[in-house]
Amino acid sequence: MIESYSFGSMTVMGENHRNDLKIIEKQIVGNWWRREGHAVYAEDIDDILYSGVEMLVVGTGAYGSMRVTEEAARAIKGRGIQLVAVPTKEAVTLFNTLLGQGKRVAGAFHLTC
Repeated sequence: MIESYSFGSMTVMGENHRNDLKIIEKQIVGNWWRREGHAVYAEDIDDILYSGVEMLVVGTGAYGSMRVTEEAARAIKGRGIQLVAVPTKEAVTLFNTLLGQGKRVAGAFHLTC
């Protein structure tokens, strides 16, 4: 599903993205803006929380600069979704692996720092 990632750029299904994005199963949500640039709040991932996925993989950026807030982590857990937050390169590999295994997975990816 994700063909490539490098700092500031991700190619998904042949389409290049230069802004942060979410993938909910096989649906791409481009130009993902958050309340705070380097933090994820529940309101930033409402669509994921109510999508029925079993796992959320968060790419925290090339250097891991973005964080999932405690409030968002509680909301994710409250919906029965497993959360993994790791630097984006690692998140891409994990997301592709899980999707290939047929898991109901969403990804939220910070493409830069």
